[in-house]
Amino acid sequence: MDVIAATRHGKVRGRVDRSIASYLGIPYAAAPFGVHRFRAPAPVEPWEGIRDALEFGPTAPQRPYRPPLDQLIPDVDIPGEECLNLNVWAPQAVGEPLPVLVWIHGGSLRNGSAAMPLYDGRAFARDGVVLVSINYRLGVEGFGVFPDAPDNRGLLDQIAALTWVRDNIAGFGGDPGCVTVCGESAGAISIAALLTSPRAAGLFHRAILQSGPPHTVTRDEGARTVRAMAKALRVPATAEGFAGVDREQLLDVQDELVGRADPVSGGPGFHIVVDDDVVPADPPPPSVDLLLGCNREEYRLWFVPSGAVERVSRLTLRLALLKFRIPGRVARLYRAGRPDAKPGVILGEMATDLLLRGPLNRLADSRLTDSRPSGSQPGGSRPARTFFYEFAWRSPVLGLGACHALEIGFVFDNLRHGEALSGPDAPQPLADVMHRAWVDFTTSGDPGWTAWDTRRPVRVFDHPGTSTVLAPRQEELRAWL
Repeated sequence: MDVIAATRHGKVRGRVDRSIASYLGIPYAAAPFGVHRFRAPAPVEPWEGIRDALEFGPTAPQRPYRPPLDQLIPDVDIPGEECLNLNVWAPQAVGEPLPVLVWIHGGSLRNGSAAMPLYDGRAFARDGVVLVSINYRLGVEGFGVFPDAPDNRGLLDQIAALTWVRDNIAGFGGDPGCVTVCGESAGAISIAALLTSPRAAGLFHRAILQSGPPHTVTRDEGARTVRAMAKALRVPATAEGFAGVDREQLLDVQDELVGRADPVSGGPGFHIVVDDDVVPADPPPPSVDLLLGCNREEYRLWFVPSGAVERVSRLTLRLALLKFRIPGRVARLYRAGRPDAKPGVILGEMATDLLLRGPLNRLADSRLTDSRPSGSQPGGSRPARTFFYEFAWRSPVLGLGACHALEIGFVFDNLRHGEALSGPDAPQPLADVMHRAWVDFTTSGDPGWTAWDTRRPVRVFDHPGTSTVLAPRQEELRAWL
């Protein structure tokens, strides 16, 4: 059955299936092609009549992940110019306005889309949450740093999408005064920037960071990938120079330079940069309720399928310690805690803590002294709270264990579309518990366990038992200070 909703730009036609209405591919900004390429997002032109929102819209230009990740995280490629679009899932019958969860996908700021089946929002709508998923510009078009173009264009796209939510979500049954942003990996890194961006102030009221800490670089650091691409393309390192290059050639060169990089082992890539406009140099601490955490064995997504965990020798480990400037006392501590572990496992564990677990712990600790009221409460009646989690269930697929991105299928209660990472027998009871925690946090700001305090409580999601643990692995985490 079809259903009609009204936006400020025109009416859209969605579809109802089992009491859930879905509206797909709604544009929230003008197509970033032609005169809009390498520019800040421009407003959508209103349309006459009713626009179909029955199929996913175009995805941002990108190349798929390289093997073997392409089999574990399959990308969706939908051609077309209107790639700045979003999707909405909502209960068909809505009384009081419902809380809203806006999903920002990951992919190292160069991959991914909101059209991935894993991100289907039906389970959230079934449980009384309006789910919005968004596309944004990726790679050099979204995050390349140029002297003649705005920085952080992909982040500006996300802000434009959140503005659309504020202005239009009531027409879909959502409450614009109760919006939670949620993202994984690069999506979480984006949200960490949005938390402190004056451009995003007031557009959301809670935030969830899955496996992505605050991370920005200087404009000069951010421009290195553009300069390398410009050299390969033999064009000036300017937006004007890049705009004259065929998009397919641009993607080929981008993939050649950054396609092999990953968050753990490093390499050239794309980053959010400090620009003193969207991302301030001295941001204030975020003052909304936060739910944040990571997976116990994040590194295994990159180290295990590629065989890197086996290739890392003692010499490689010593060289990595020098590269990342890891003190010898830290390495000795990790070795002592894992006397039988291979060098690749030791390196992966340290990399996970250095890049993810440690920064997220520091973010949580920094909020202990911030007594400003939460933006999620009327009148700001209480201090903002922080809730920390760890996902620990180990996938049997390829020895991935509790790897990066594994938790997403559990959060979305969508294990069927997460089988590439989890296998066909992932525990549904764990998905029930984890999905409910995300629903409860989106609805009330309380996921169901003790907020972060000096005892450092962490909710450990595992099967068959989920529990709250105080200060897990603090000796190793303190070693980085």
